[in-house]
Amino acid sequence: MKRNLHLLIIDPQNDFCDLPASYRPIHPVTGQLHAPALPVPGAHADMQRLASLINRGRDGISAISITLDSHHRFDIAHPTFWIGQDGQLVAPFTEITAAQVRAGQYLPRDPAGLDRALNYLDRLEAAGRYQLMVWPIHCEIGTWGNNVHDDVRTAYNAWEDSALGLVAKLAKGSNPWTEHYSAVMAEVPYDDDPATQFNTAFVDTLATADVIYVAGEAGSHCVKATVEHIADHLGADAAKLVLVTDCISPVTGFDDQYQQFLQAMAARGVRSMQSGEVLSELQANAAR
Repeated sequence: MKRNLHLLIIDPQNDFCDLPASYRPIHPVTGQLHAPALPVPGAHADMQRLASLINRGRDGISAISITLDSHHRFDIAHPTFWIGQDGQLVAPFTEITAAQVRAGQYLPRDPAGLDRALNYLDRLEAAGRYQLMVWPIHCEIGTWGNNVHDDVRTAYNAWEDSALGLVAKLAKGSNPWTEHYSAVMAEVPYDDDPATQFNTAFVDTLATADVIYVAGEAGSHCVKATVEHIADHLGADAAKLVLVTDCISPVTGFDDQYQQFLQAMAARGVRSMQSGEVLSELQANAAR
């Protein structure tokens, strides 16, 4: 009898991939090649290995789910939201604390948003997982950067054709008042927005699998946050999780956080495997 082997792909999107020119179409308005907004070194090669894994292990995969980082241009974690003391937009990769906002070092461009921004920062810092990071505008809804890497999409389309199945797609990040690294819960959930709250239905679907293989970007942020939340919910069943480590890379400068995450997950029974090892398991499952 075949095992239920579920492939979970976190944010395999153009904006997160260090794509070569051949993968970057010309913008019809500017005439320039599209450029990934937040490329993760190694992500393009990760996605090519992942696509090969899907193609070669296709018949052993029971289900595929993909998460899609999906933001508005105006977002609390984008430069468009903030202004500095000099009156200029805040540069990407700036961390902002509640204390700095209270001191007037950084302020929302819309003064009406001050109280809500401070409430967010206070709750975020109390949770102790992250400080607010201002990222380049990325994965804007409707843009090329929001799209899935072409190799991965081609591979999962072939799986859909073969399995007569649907790849589940989960958008996250559209609430501009909270960061949403994890695919299953925002960093600060809001009572009036179910999309920011823990996605119990999806995680319960994952829990029915015998193995949950996890790949995608970036290992230091969205993969990390997603797997942490899923592992918390699964408890002892967190041992079902497998991190496909040659299909995951961290954001530049955050390798220590990624390594600490791998160690913490290993202590909870989560396995780390290379795509070649996963392929052997998928092919064995196909032969059952």
